[in-house]
Amino acid sequence: MATFVKFQQAVADAWNGQHNFGADVFKIALTNTAPVAASNVAITDITQITAANGYVAGGAVIGITSATQTAGVLSVVPTADVVFTASGGAFGPARYAVFYNSTSGRLISYWDKGASVTITDPDTLTIDVGATLFTAS
Repeated sequence: MATFVKFQQAVADAWNGQHNFGADVFKIALTNTAPVAASNVAITDITQITAANGYVAGGAVIGITSATQTAGVLSVVPTADVVFTASGGAFGPARYAVFYNSTSGRLISYWDKGASVTITDPDTLTIDVGATLFTAS
């Protein structure tokens, strides 16, 4: 199971209106370099894997079904998991899946898969984001 880690700046960004979960575009990008939760704030702080064979620079779009607040806790619900499919060759290796706001470029969280993986044609890498993508309070 992948370990979920929130970028520390993400809470302040949500509070300061950096994310509009109803209108902004959100993506998951892949990297093999460990993100730094305490200091990374923008996608430009992340070294993505090389775009090739099914992995597109910037990653894949993840839809947001809803973002609701209950008793001071924000819950963000995705439309579906994100699936990367190798085609025409391999891509990777990658260990980390980074969730970010593509509209603002701001980082939100990442998952550590625990080990690097290379995806070969025609295999897939599924980022299982769960029923609730994340909660913040």
